[in-house]
Formats: sequence, C-alpha cells, structure tokens
Amino acid sequence: MPNVFASKHPLVAHKLSILRDKNTDPQKFRELVKELAVLLTYEATADLALKPKLVETPMGQAKSFEVEDEIGLVPILRAGLGMVEGVWGLLPSAEVWHIGLYRDERTLKPVQYYNKLPVLPRVSICLVLDPMLATGGSATATVDLLKKWGVMNIRFVGLIGAPEGIHTLQTAHPDVPIHLAAIDEKLNEIGYIIPGLGDAGDRQFGTG
Repeated sequence: MPNVFASKHPLVAHKLSILRDKNTDPQKFRELVKELAVLLTYEATADLALKPKLVETPMGQAKSFEVEDEIGLVPILRAGLGMVEGVWGLLPSAEVWHIGLYRDERTLKPVQYYNKLPVLPRVSICLVLDPMLATGGSATATVDLLKKWGVMNIRFVGLIGAPEGIHTLQTAHPDVPIHLAAIDEKLNEIGYIIPGLGDAGDRQFGTG
C-alpha cells in the first residue's frame, strides 16, 4: 500500500507480541505503548528538515545540526495519551494538542467532544497519535481538523491498523503517511481489529 509503513524492526515485533497478550497487565501495557511509540516515531521522523549549527565541544568546534521543523503532537483521546510521553522524550520541544473523539458504538462514526487547538498553528508538522487505526473515522476526522487549522504536513503514528481503517484514511487523505507496528487481518462486526489487542484505552487504564 502506498504511503503506509509497517515497521520491520525486530524490537517492534517483539514488544508488540507482549502488548497483544491478554495476560499483559495495565502497567506493562502502558510501558510497551510508550516504548513502541518511541520506535515508530523514530521511523516516522526520518526526513525532518535540519539546519546547520556550530557546537563548542570540550575539544573545539563541531559542525552539527538541529531540527528545523516545529512539531506538534496530537494524541486522539483517550488511547493516544499513552503514546505522548515516549514521543515527547524524542521531541521535547514539541507542542501537544489534544483532540477528543469517541466512536458511536451504533454507527461506528466519530463524535468530537474536545478540541483546544489555538486559532492559528504554531507548528509545521503534526504527528497524530492513536494506538489503533480501526475504522479510520477518528483519524480522518482529526486530519480534517488539522488541515482546516492550517497544518498540511501530517503523519499518523499508530500501533495496529486494519485494512478498512487504512483505506478510509488513505481515501480521504492520500498525502498523510501512515506508520504502524503491524497491519492486521480485518475488523469484526463491532469495529474491533482482529486479532488486534482488544481496547487499547481500557487496557492502558485498567478499565476493561
């Protein structure tokens, strides 16, 4: 699939297998979500723009670089919250903006309940963070909001995607790269990814 990147890193595969296990407790689950977010963001940001910078080392000057792009992190509440800390560790100067969406269990459509984006964007790139790309409705709605806000360079970073969700997001926004740990088989009749890992929010916060 064009513009869809499923990680081939051995550490991603290893950590994902533990994340999927139904016996993994919430504390370990949260740790794994954070670690996987770091690994996937590393891959998703491989083309960030750099600008030259001179650094004084104890032994003299070194020609170095720093990231030029201003980056925003946009976790989709609530499950996306677990990915923020890990990504923030890589990008400590990134701004964090929350988008609250829930999926109507009857229609499987996203319903927005929270949005605190400022009037004008202060970032040039947004990373949309959500562990599961299931129906694709929430991701698509979030990208819609960000483009209306004025940010055009948007990347989706998730853990597991279903073909249906990938298709939905790609159809609406073919310019948005999708970075995942794995692409699973399908959705079931209530919109859960098979085999997936269950409800990522419930498993992180112990509410399942």
